[in-house]
Amino acid sequence: MTAAAAQLRAAQLRYQADAVMSAPPERLLTMLYDRLLLDVERAQAAQETGDFGGANAQLQHAQAIVAELTSSLTDAWDGSAGLRSVYAYLTRTLIEANVARDPERTRACRDVIAPLRDAWHAAAASVAAPAPTAAMAAHA
Repeated sequence: MTAAAAQLRAAQLRYQADAVMSAPPERLLTMLYDRLLLDVERAQAAQETGDFGGANAQLQHAQAIVAELTSSLTDAWDGSAGLRSVYAYLTRTLIEANVARDPERTRACRDVIAPLRDAWHAAAASVAAPAPTAAMAAHA
C-alpha cells in the first residue's frame, strides 16, 4: 500500500468513526441493521461459492451485531421481550448456518432481518421528520 493510499484509508476510517460517534440513536440502530443485512447477504453469497472462511467472518460479525442489538434492549419497552426472542433465534440460526455451512439457514436469517431493517428505517425517518406546521398542513 502506498503512503497516499494509507493516508486515504486512515481518513476514511476517521470519517466513519466520526459518523458513528455523532449519529443520533435512531441512526445508529439503522446503521447496525444495514450492516447486519449486508453481512448476512455476503455470508450467503460466500457459502454458495464455497468460500467458507469468508462466510465465517461475515457470520461472526453478524452475530456480534445481534449481540449488540440484544444488549441495547430495555425492558421499559413493551416489545422488548418479543424482539429479544427474535434476536435469540437469529443468534442460534447464524451459528447453525456457520457450523453447518448452510446458505439456506443464512437466507432464513436474511428473511427475518430485511423486514426488521425496513421497519426500523421507517421508524427512524418518522422520528427524524419535522412535525408539519399549520402552513405545511394547509398545502397538503
